[in-house]
Amino acid sequence: MPLFSLICTDKPGHLEVRKSNRDAHLAYLKSSGVVTQAGPFLDAAGDMTGSLIVLDVADRAAAEAWAANDPYANAGLFSSVRIEHWNRVIG
Repeated sequence: MPLFSLICTDKPGHLEVRKSNRDAHLAYLKSSGVVTQAGPFLDAAGDMTGSLIVLDVADRAAAEAWAANDPYANAGLFSSVRIEHWNRVIG
C-alpha cells in the first residue's frame, strides 16, 4: 500500500483545544490500524504546534477520509492539513 503523510498545522492559540482532545486523537491513531508513525511538531518552548502522521492506506481518498475523521480535525484544531504521497527510502 502507498504511504501518505499528513502535515498538520495548529491554529494559533489552540494549545488547549489540542490538549483537551489528545486522548481521543491518540485512541483514533491506535484503533485505526493504518498509522505507521506519528508525533507532534514542537515550538521553541516545547509546546505542540502541529502533527506529522504517516498513513499506510490504499489511496489518497482513504488518507483524506482518515484525516477528516481525526478528533483533532473535528475539534477545529488545524489551520491547515497538507496530504502528500510519501515514498519511504530509509526505515
